[in-house]
Amino acid sequence: MPFPERARLLCADWARQGFGTPLLVYTFYIVKAAFYAGMWIWFASFSEALGGIESIGRWWNHPQAIVKAIAWSMLFEGLGLASGSGPLSGRYLPPFGGFLYYLRPGTIRIPLWPNIPVLGGDRRRLFDCAVYLLHVLQLVRVLIAPEVTPEILWPTVAILPLLGLLDRTAFLSSRPEHYLIATICFLFPQDAIAGEKWVWYGIWFWAATSKLNRHFPSVISVMLSNSGLLPTRLFRRHLFRDAPRDLRTTAFTDLLAHFGTVTEYVFPLLLMSGFLWTDGAPGGLPSPVTVAGLVIMLGFHSFITLCVPMGVPLEWNIMMVYGGFALFGGHESVSPFVFESGLLPILLTIALAVIPLIGNLFPAWVSFLLGMRFYAGNWAYSVWLFQDDAEQKISHHVTTVSPILPRQLRVFYDPVTVHTVLSRVIAFRLMHLHGRVLHDVLPLAVDDIDRYVWRDGELVCGVTAGWNFGDGHLHNEHLLRALQRRCRWKPGQLRVVFVDPQPLGRPFLDWRVVDAQDGLLHSGRTFVRDLVDRQPYPSEWTCERTDD
Repeated sequence: MPFPERARLLCADWARQGFGTPLLVYTFYIVKAAFYAGMWIWFASFSEALGGIESIGRWWNHPQAIVKAIAWSMLFEGLGLASGSGPLSGRYLPPFGGFLYYLRPGTIRIPLWPNIPVLGGDRRRLFDCAVYLLHVLQLVRVLIAPEVTPEILWPTVAILPLLGLLDRTAFLSSRPEHYLIATICFLFPQDAIAGEKWVWYGIWFWAATSKLNRHFPSVISVMLSNSGLLPTRLFRRHLFRDAPRDLRTTAFTDLLAHFGTVTEYVFPLLLMSGFLWTDGAPGGLPSPVTVAGLVIMLGFHSFITLCVPMGVPLEWNIMMVYGGFALFGGHESVSPFVFESGLLPILLTIALAVIPLIGNLFPAWVSFLLGMRFYAGNWAYSVWLFQDDAEQKISHHVTTVSPILPRQLRVFYDPVTVHTVLSRVIAFRLMHLHGRVLHDVLPLAVDDIDRYVWRDGELVCGVTAGWNFGDGHLHNEHLLRALQRRCRWKPGQLRVVFVDPQPLGRPFLDWRVVDAQDGLLHSGRTFVRDLVDRQPYPSEWTCERTDD
């Protein structure tokens, strides 16, 4: 079949059953989440002020328990065991990347400044591995410490930014937009709880703000169609206007999206104002305002977790719920507006206001994680088009831990099923509003798409750089140049479409088409209003030139 027809069938299938994940796969994530929680309890037992699971009701909200949860979450993410792991992130054998890459010399790294001495270069060296290992060992030191003090935390605050200069992938996989800022708060013990309240509030605020666009309804339809743990069949037919013929979102889907955005604005305000309703004495029962905020917060994150979204940020959602209860319920009387230190509010303003604002206004410059533009359907992404068997060069010329995706899946499936599974990623991309840019751009990228293999940049990045989590900044031209130096594709063998996110308050998406050998071929801009009334799949190829 021609590509538009195949795309139509893939999108219709997604509307019916999402990615089609076997239910057994979800047990992998459930077991992993249980391991994450159990290890936190074990690390807490090293603290003199805490205890084991038998006394968790006494110490669960103690500052030492909170800081160990932060350190453990940073380590768990940084090892590649949390977000971006397993089949729902395109990882089968092995199901993890992360440390398997970061500790192996010769693998690809993506430095902040690729062309400067020492810090630059795209080949991982022993020095890079040593810095990452030092980061891991330092976090272990924090976790087994009988008391976590600022002196013990300082090395983490110094090492992780250095790691970011050497390799943005290893840096972002440790989730610095959350856990590095949260660690800095504990450098100021008297202000730690107040500071952490702002960290949690900032994440919720910017996550809600990033949803103020026309992309988010498509996220709701994609996510609910994909859920294997919610009874979505009861209302799945209401997500689309007339599935499988018309896969545009409905007024019901738009309502769900707007309700979610308003909810994410409201419950943080309730939690932040809870201290006003207490008598100032710690240890009492939370006020009705705080209880309402906690109940809504729990429902909000539970809904996301049960949807098991692609990328599977399950442990992160667990941490958000734990922090919400520990900080706002367990320390309701602590005002987030009173600080003994003058420095911490300045640092929080930079991390929670300035950087996210820049990231939302200029999303092509800043990772969506640092910009706190979480699952809002508006990310940088890329589509890699390999001519015939050009993808095989990765296996022959690139040092990786994971085989390319077809080889991973051949352990489980026959060749036809392997092709089907990988093709479903096409539906995931097209079902999001920003994927409809490809209707116009793909015909400019290649003459005959049926001669090319479509690989989403997420999957290419996961195999070659070791981690992927919806951040197109990790598989932009930097990764393409690193791979071209190794694989030396000829002109036309690899074409990549890069699409930047929609900036806050501006109505367009910028895109470009790059050939691995010849460089930039086309660039242009598509207005979001022109995408809303399109079907996710192209009805026919259009070649209206809007490039520069």
